[in-house]
Amino acid sequence: MKRVLTILMAVAMIAVLAAPTLAQAPAKPAAPAKAAPAAKPAEKPAAGGPVNIGAYLPMTGGVAAYGQMEWDGVKVANEMMPKVLGREVKLFLVDTKSDKIEAANAVDRLIKKDKVVAIVGEAISGNSMAGGPIGEKNEVPMITPTGTNPLVTQGKKYYFRACFIDPFQGEVAAKLAVDTLKAKTAAVIVDIAQDYCVGLANFFVKSFTKAGGKVVSTTYIQTGDQDFSAQLSAVQAAKPDIIYAPNYYAEDALLAKQARDLGIAAPILTGDGAQAPELIQIGGKAVEGMYFTGHFNVEAVSTKLGKDFVAFYKKKTGKDPDAFTALGADAYFILMDGMQRANSTKGPDVRKALASTKNFQAISGNINIGEDGNAVKSVVINQVKDGKFVYVTTVNP
Repeated sequence: MKRVLTILMAVAMIAVLAAPTLAQAPAKPAAPAKAAPAAKPAEKPAAGGPVNIGAYLPMTGGVAAYGQMEWDGVKVANEMMPKVLGREVKLFLVDTKSDKIEAANAVDRLIKKDKVVAIVGEAISGNSMAGGPIGEKNEVPMITPTGTNPLVTQGKKYYFRACFIDPFQGEVAAKLAVDTLKAKTAAVIVDIAQDYCVGLANFFVKSFTKAGGKVVSTTYIQTGDQDFSAQLSAVQAAKPDIIYAPNYYAEDALLAKQARDLGIAAPILTGDGAQAPELIQIGGKAVEGMYFTGHFNVEAVSTKLGKDFVAFYKKKTGKDPDAFTALGADAYFILMDGMQRANSTKGPDVRKALASTKNFQAISGNINIGEDGNAVKSVVINQVKDGKFVYVTTVNP
């Protein structure tokens, strides 16, 4: 037994001594690794992907015509200038349904869901004021094509406009009433449900009375009203030289029809909000002779961009662009110009560029924008003649 144990111990020692020798045996040389292919550099022009631009406009509801025309202008402008800073511009639209609450929700959706870096809209002042605080909070630049009430941009750093403001429009309307229409008295009929209408009426009255005119009747309507007999009875009793009705197209068209049916022949003067084709479609012969303070007429186009846009639009659609189409396009082009000058799509950078817009040759004329967000530009006077909006003159600021 002792001999057997001795033999087993010897075998175990041999195994232990052999293990290191086996572990240290040279391994077969590995094949040299192939060099990894060099990574392709990122393509700079598409850095960050498309530039998302939002639009919140009334595509349905009481003022749908405005939104549809402005969206048409934005899309055509995008066709003419589909890129900014070498990146594709992608458009996102949300319908505000002509409603203030829907307008606020639309801005929130565009920013949070669609990740837009700037927004065009809204078409009317009240809805613009509803959406403005949300863009302001998120530092997203916004530009309204046609929201003319001063309150749209008041106290805002990120809201701008492509249109003139109502104090200037009211002043021009009063001058037109006194100098051209030789009016000494006026009856004012105003839509009390709309911030734009109330504001513009107030600015007109202030300028008209300052110029020596007298307001002999002031009556109120509301969006959607169909019967204006009470208001027109007051007009008949006051016998004014003119009627100032700074309302939207549907109400002004019906108002004109009922006034003429009652035998009221006083000229009707209105604002930019009535210059839509629907006014003539609804009002027919009753709106013949109506005067407008407005933004645009193809006969008044003088800039290269304006001429290019009119030619492009006419070739595409077979017709001339209207005022709201032109202003929708202007809002888009002003945004693109701001981004180009800022060399950035970041909100604070674009805001700073937009607030220093000088002598921008827009479709609707020369535009200057300052820190207050307001566009300093001309007012175009139009009149309905033979079923068309005819250019009368341009009034410079």
